[in-house]
Amino acid sequence: MKIGIIGLGLMGGSLSLALRETYDNVEVIGLDHNDQHCIEALKLGLVDKIVESIDEIKAVDHLYLSVPVDGIIAILQELAPLPEQTTVIDLGSTKARIVASVPAAIRPNFVAAHPMTGTEKFGPSAAIPDLYRGKAVVLCDLEASGAHQQEEARRVFTDLGMKIFYMDAEAHDRHAALISHMPHAVSYALANSVMGQEDPRAIIALAGGGFRDMSRIAKSSPTMWRDIFEQNQTNLITSIDRFQEELDRCRTLVAEEKWEDLYGWMEAANRLHEIL
Repeated sequence: MKIGIIGLGLMGGSLSLALRETYDNVEVIGLDHNDQHCIEALKLGLVDKIVESIDEIKAVDHLYLSVPVDGIIAILQELAPLPEQTTVIDLGSTKARIVASVPAAIRPNFVAAHPMTGTEKFGPSAAIPDLYRGKAVVLCDLEASGAHQQEEARRVFTDLGMKIFYMDAEAHDRHAALISHMPHAVSYALANSVMGQEDPRAIIALAGGGFRDMSRIAKSSPTMWRDIFEQNQTNLITSIDRFQEELDRCRTLVAEEKWEDLYGWMEAANRLHEIL
């Protein structure tokens, strides 16, 4: 199986490692605008070879787009024409604008996917072979993809040990804003609020597990998350407003010393763990 991966960071690099572990006789061709990423990917064995243009990476069985979401849209405009059997799968964290941007000539080739996984690290050295195993992947508007491409996407993600869910792109972006995008905004805000008030030495001395857990994703790539926030702007604002309502409720209960009501508010939040 000949695989092309555009974007050789955490997601693309981890995908390469996972595919190599899952299938025999996999050839991985890589493309990345960052020369250092290309050097590292070759050194780490993430790819068999590097190419320098999109035209050189199109003649593959599967082509994965693992770059920031604005970059995915740009690449899609350069892919036509494609062989009929080629499957193009994007791994972006937004879906509606990406799906809407796919040229009609290659729409049957295309599968919109969002693997719900990742870490705060980025770059080829962050790649790990089990990043995808046991995680969810959302396939969006799959009925618009070709029959072969639908089957290939299902087969690969199943073989990687992922749980597949189906959703339309607009619904995905609404849900992702609450579950993924807004928590990143909160983490960035938490990090900035503490950095603006505390001596770094106090942060190191006093920061416990709770702060580390909540601020961990503030280490995520600003380039990637700026583009995600831009593409999902409306849904993100709605989600932030909803979070702000809950934060204001907490502030009011504390300010008015309504400790029993505060306990009930916290207890209601505990129910989340009955779902997760």
